[in-house]
Amino acid sequence: FQEDTDHNYYTSRTYGPYDSTSRDLWVNIDQMEKDKVKIHGILSNTHRQAARVNLSFDFPFYGHFLREITVATGGFIYTGEVVHRMLTATQYIAPLMANFDPSVSRNSTVRYFDNGTALVVQWDHVHLQDNYNLGSFTFQATLLNDGRIIFGYKEIPVAVTQISSTNHPVKVGLSDAFVVVHRIQQIPNVRRRTIYEYHRVELQMSKITNLSAVEMIPLPTCLQFTSCGPCVTAQIGFNCSWCSKLQRCSSGFDRHRQDWVDSGCPEESKDKICEKNIDTTETPPHSTTTLLPTTTKFRVLMTTRGSTTSHLPTSLPTEDDTKIALHLKDNGASTDDSAAEKKGGTLHAGLIVGILVLVLIVAAAILMTIYMYHHPTSAASLFFIERRPSRWPAMKFRRGSGHPAYAEVEPVGEKEGFIVSEQC
Repeated sequence: FQEDTDHNYYTSRTYGPYDSTSRDLWVNIDQMEKDKVKIHGILSNTHRQAARVNLSFDFPFYGHFLREITVATGGFIYTGEVVHRMLTATQYIAPLMANFDPSVSRNSTVRYFDNGTALVVQWDHVHLQDNYNLGSFTFQATLLNDGRIIFGYKEIPVAVTQISSTNHPVKVGLSDAFVVVHRIQQIPNVRRRTIYEYHRVELQMSKITNLSAVEMIPLPTCLQFTSCGPCVTAQIGFNCSWCSKLQRCSSGFDRHRQDWVDSGCPEESKDKICEKNIDTTETPPHSTTTLLPTTTKFRVLMTTRGSTTSHLPTSLPTEDDTKIALHLKDNGASTDDSAAEKKGGTLHAGLIVGILVLVLIVAAAILMTIYMYHHPTSAASLFFIERRPSRWPAMKFRRGSGHPAYAEVEPVGEKEGFIVSEQC
């Protein structure tokens, strides 16, 4: 079977096991040059690990050019620049994301091949960590320099819909997001990083079988336009706007979102008038394709920026939770000398001084109370005794402790200004 599905940013075509195209799309790594095929030793012998892989070409992903990706043992490729523990949440290319564990079998490997125009990542004979008896899976993802993404499936022993997602998300498709960094004025040198998923491609898992394949063809985006005229007149299904300060065309929802907002581009985009005469000589590829306006749904992953050196995750999440906060100190974050932050710092210092003064006053009062308690004939003790109320409640004392037992009793009498009790 073959089916074309429009996903706004991509068009997917699914080929069944009896379609010759599915066999043509499968890349036989065993027939490639052996010196270019690399077996990743760590990924082939561990569970829930990920490793960076450099590309020899620019790979367009949602209109952005990537030269580095992160391959994970869980059957997916992470495409984000910021490496965190929630890699399964967004910014992924997932031919079959699941709880695979290459370490449970000696036959399991994670291999990749780069010939200068395409990168092939293949998960060979991998088993599910929580259900080894289901059998081994063999599949691959191919990234081409024209932006096409191909998922190939050679060995799928069970229906993908039957794979448990209890210990690991199960996904087939694409996702991208943008990162926005917020300064926290109350905590110096700490930034909160929020990741917004602005689009996701979800493929039908029921159609992922032995010898099937999926081809995803990129559609035009606003980022491809390099001048104002073609940008504001584009009819590609997105509301493209031109920002003269950045010299960039955008819908406002891509990986450059923070620069777009910080540069005041949303205000400028309200007036779709180019400074010069509109030049419409530039025509985008696939210009004959007209799409319906997109409706963007956001899913949020919140983190807090850590140190400037990124560390690869030692484990991936056990559930698809896209709202998580990791509070890490940002030792390398730059500080802003704005008046607002200076004021926040002054208030913070004043609060600390006030607390210290209060602690000193309380400590002095406690010390004075102890002194007067053990020196009842001192000048200070007599001063307060002379100014006591007409009747004080009597208090019970532990014998020999010298401290109140915190249980009040009824007044029973007074003698020479001292509190007395029947049990004294």
